[in-house]
Amino acid sequence: MEAQTLRESLTDAIRYWEPMRLAYNAVLAVIVLIYFWMGYPASKMSLSVDAGLFIFLLAVLANVAYCAVYLVDIFAQSSGYRETWRKNRWVLFSIGLIFAGVLTRFWAAAMFSSPPK
Repeated sequence: MEAQTLRESLTDAIRYWEPMRLAYNAVLAVIVLIYFWMGYPASKMSLSVDAGLFIFLLAVLANVAYCAVYLVDIFAQSSGYRETWRKNRWVLFSIGLIFAGVLTRFWAAAMFSSPPK
């Protein structure tokens, strides 16, 4: 079997992970919107420029964290388990998505919960 070049591994990783990033961001956005809706109308009072910038910052950090998958993917593709990895890398996506979803849920709940009366 011929060894795969770094360029081929990178191309394969980008081809797989970038479309998955859209699903990742969509799920996290839905979680935030659900918590906003659940706290409405009190959650409307949480909206401000600073809150918007904070949400933007969290979204950027979530995408920076998503980029860590490239290190794992390139390493795994360079191993003798390349074909097994390519068939099962959806497991890593699922675990990462669940982890990011849990973190997003905590942040959204904290931002949009109604203040105690």
